[in-house]
Amino acid sequence: MESIKELYKIGRGPSSSHTIGPEKACLVFKERNSDADFFKVTLYGSLAKTGKGHGTDVVIQKAFAPCNCEVEFNCVETVLPHPNTLELLAFTEGEVVDSARVFSIGGGSIVFEDSEEIQKEKIYNLCKFADIAAYCEQKSIRLWEYALEVEDDDFFKYMLYVWEAMKNSIKSGLADSGTLPGGLEVQKKAQYLFSSQHIDESAETREHRMVCSYAFAVGEQNASGERIVTAPTCGAAGVVPAVLLYQQEKHRFSDERIVQALITAGIIGNIIKTNGSISGAECGCQAEIGSACAMAAAALAELFGLSLDKIEYAAEIAIEHHLGLTCDPICGLVQIPCIERNAVAAMRAINAVSLASFLWNTRKISFDSIVKTMKETGRDIHTSYKETSEAGLAKINIQ
Repeated sequence: MESIKELYKIGRGPSSSHTIGPEKACLVFKERNSDADFFKVTLYGSLAKTGKGHGTDVVIQKAFAPCNCEVEFNCVETVLPHPNTLELLAFTEGEVVDSARVFSIGGGSIVFEDSEEIQKEKIYNLCKFADIAAYCEQKSIRLWEYALEVEDDDFFKYMLYVWEAMKNSIKSGLADSGTLPGGLEVQKKAQYLFSSQHIDESAETREHRMVCSYAFAVGEQNASGERIVTAPTCGAAGVVPAVLLYQQEKHRFSDERIVQALITAGIIGNIIKTNGSISGAECGCQAEIGSACAMAAAALAELFGLSLDKIEYAAEIAIEHHLGLTCDPICGLVQIPCIERNAVAAMRAINAVSLASFLWNTRKISFDSIVKTMKETGRDIHTSYKETSEAGLAKINIQ
């Protein structure tokens, strides 16, 4: 598995696959062709079908500035090596001097076809939960301690930086109001949720309201193209920070303790990314929101000091009950139903930990098997339900 740093990326929304990934590819290609005077990028698959809604063309043109770049949306070609494919051409005096095909594989990660140029080093020798858990039990260490053995010396400092960025995205979202860009005229709701207390509000109701307001805050910042942290993607970026910030405020956990939980979540996300998928274009929203929910559940279980078995069960429950979830954003915007799904998944993560803490010794399904099932389910989901805005909720006409 790659470094957990590759899972938690700080950047601008609204989509890790549609904005962060393509931008990175274009910057690498631009540096490789610094003498070129013109560029052309052709988008295929999901990038073509929802690229306008995600602002992919705008990000690409900004990446190549001050050089001009033509962006073409090819929605016709369907036989592709990856559903998020882009082709890049560099020109000098009207002649093609370089070309590349790139796959935006989810979470802001990219792969250049037939090239090792952008592929990241695999630093984790273990990539299944069962193997990692066995190693941790043998050495009597936690999941986050295993990560510290593998990662570089700056890793914990980087994760503190990630946590600060997550908190800042919540803070900015709670202070924001108005409507989201894109034409749907969706009202920003985080501030209202945060400040609108119910009459005789119970502690449980307040928890739900606060967690949801934090998830909405990040989701709305992402939809506005503001700075967020992929966890594991832009579209699912609100789940993990919403759960962890509420718990930090409620129980006064230190930032260092929260980072330990974030690292535990990173192990879970990395396993899913390696053996399943975190790409909505590849496996539907189960790969994004389902993965984020599993990460949040594992993080919370770590905060509470639960055993490895209970952490595994919490993460397994979280994914299991997102199996088959389609990716069907209206107008290709990461707004409806994406933002609400962050809030629902955050609450589901909390519930998953509660169930796991009581029923862990009755479980029959392993985390590794549910990750494999999620990938198989994703392959079976029809393409129109995987980030193409062609079916499901995406067909609803919003007035």
